[in-house]
Amino acid sequence: MDHSHHEHMQHDHASMEHDHAGMDHSAHDPAQFKRKFWISLALTIPTLVFSTGLQEILGLTGPRFAYSEFIPAAFGVALFFYGGLVFLRGAWAELRARQPGMMTLISLAIIVAFGYSIAVLLGFPGMDFWWELATLITIMLLGHWVEMSAVMGAQNALGELAKLIPDEADVVHGDHVMVMPVASLTTGDHVLVRPGASVPVDGMVIEGESDVDEALLTGESSDVAKKKGDSVVAGSINRSGSLTIEVTRIGSDTALAGVMKLVADAQASKSAVQVLADRAASWLFYVALAAALLTLAAWWLIDPSDPAFVVERVVTVLVIACPHALGLAIPLVAQISTSLAARNGILVRSRSALEDARRIQVVLFDKTGTLTEGRQGVTAVVATDGHAADDLLALAAAVEAKSEHPIARAIVAEAKGRKLKSQRSSKFVSLAGLGAEATVAEKRVTVASQRHVTARGLSAPSDLVHAAAAARAAGAGYVFIVVDDRILGLVALADVVRAESREAVERLHKAGIRVAMLTGDSHAVANAVAAELGIDEVFAEVLPGQKAEVVAGLQEDDTRVAMVGDGVNDAPALARADVGIAIGAGTDVAIESAGIVLASSDPRAVLDTIKLSRATYRKMQQNLFWATGYNVVGIPLAAGVLFGAGVLLSPALGALFMSVSTIVVALNAQLLRRLRLGA
Repeated sequence: MDHSHHEHMQHDHASMEHDHAGMDHSAHDPAQFKRKFWISLALTIPTLVFSTGLQEILGLTGPRFAYSEFIPAAFGVALFFYGGLVFLRGAWAELRARQPGMMTLISLAIIVAFGYSIAVLLGFPGMDFWWELATLITIMLLGHWVEMSAVMGAQNALGELAKLIPDEADVVHGDHVMVMPVASLTTGDHVLVRPGASVPVDGMVIEGESDVDEALLTGESSDVAKKKGDSVVAGSINRSGSLTIEVTRIGSDTALAGVMKLVADAQASKSAVQVLADRAASWLFYVALAAALLTLAAWWLIDPSDPAFVVERVVTVLVIACPHALGLAIPLVAQISTSLAARNGILVRSRSALEDARRIQVVLFDKTGTLTEGRQGVTAVVATDGHAADDLLALAAAVEAKSEHPIARAIVAEAKGRKLKSQRSSKFVSLAGLGAEATVAEKRVTVASQRHVTARGLSAPSDLVHAAAAARAAGAGYVFIVVDDRILGLVALADVVRAESREAVERLHKAGIRVAMLTGDSHAVANAVAAELGIDEVFAEVLPGQKAEVVAGLQEDDTRVAMVGDGVNDAPALARADVGIAIGAGTDVAIESAGIVLASSDPRAVLDTIKLSRATYRKMQQNLFWATGYNVVGIPLAAGVLFGAGVLLSPALGALFMSVSTIVVALNAQLLRRLRLGA
């Protein structure tokens, strides 16, 4: 993986986030706000101690010495230009983009407070605002620091992925190995990956066997066995044996780069709820200006003799109206949810897809490669009387060991799974699509189809005839095991149902979600799989072009449908569904037709996606309530509508309440991290 590519991608993403409506501040560095906060706090404390205005309000007497009355002004000016400059720059960017928002409001408040305090310093009657200005800037910096730390924590999922890629690789040249920078590798190079090392690039194993941890892409904790011909991905960790891999993809073409781009794109995209929040924050700018002007006019008419009080009300209204919490409410939850999803192998291509998943009523699974593994597996081994099934399977595996046919691989895998002793074979002959035969232990053993044994004039015993009929009824295929010229056994094979599929269906049913299945296979095959998994809605013998029609049929009466497919021939159906979920994608993360890609092949992740969607939406609703409710109550109080009842909100208190609202929203969003998926 090319680190420069990743840094460039992150930079572009950060710039893109910063440009969003002037309210997304994920391009800001939390360390900058941390540093500014602590220095501003150090300047604020003496400002408070030496502020005569604050002491009058509190009825206290602070330390005094020559010219000490100028300390608040000196530190206040320093704070305005040091701590407040970041807000002024943000406001300038918002105004240039003609999208005034939170930064503009903060800047308006501190400019008014600064200007009024300077005026008082120069002789204007009234109480200066240096201590309010200092506390406002310091508390705002604290709120921003909390916000940025949270947002950057979510984005750092990308950085952590990049760290998984080693900078150097052991490249095999002839009979020696040399260390080279990963960035200099090209496709076709041979790389040695030692036990415990990270795989530096996407490639194919050409020598060696090992177990590899691919949790970064699949979210699965169990290691995956790799042997010659298997693919490996950059960033996965080699566990046990040495592997020599041939480089197949580098740089931005690697699976990990694809994952990072998906996460980055999802974090940059906006959901409908976030668009609503952005619009509300933009409107709040105009509401705040109108409220400030109305406050100015009203109090000027009521009591024009006290301009300091009037300006204080205007400043307080502007402080209270800052939509900081509103601007944070949706983006932060969305950032955390997409990051949480990525760590669980759920790659969100668009936030709206994740948002819509909460309303799903029907999950429609494509069978092959989704509920099943898309490969042949042995479902039964039947032997005639007097013979052991394992002995016959061992003979069949010895014949098929030299064949690459899917049926052959399934038989060999089953024998290994049963830990049967391997036997040597000789004189192997392929029977051109009908089977194979070889000599094993001085016996001529044939593993072949019904057509072959019929052509040879061989007849199967009655128990094997019944077993063949049962296999056909269950939608399985079968081959006979012939020793010399006697049919001694039968091996039934079918598309292997994933071990997790039944649990996935049960969980969805418990969650009140209908489960349907579609397949191009026959009704017999479809019904057999549906019966095994507990699915009661089945669409069989569906051509690839008809899959979208099945989705459309389920969508009648405004039913919300999620289509789950392997992304190969399911693109129209994935696009037609309310939410398209690509499963079994493995490292193929660039599936354009799906809103959500499940990097693992575990169908249980579909319910995890729905759970995450519901939890995300709840958090968004809670945050919008906190953010908007605060403004609805705060602005009238700041304007002084309850002045007659003795309730008056000072600018400093307004700043404190506003920042508390921001921190509540930030902490509430962080609670989403406690969501446990996969259980």
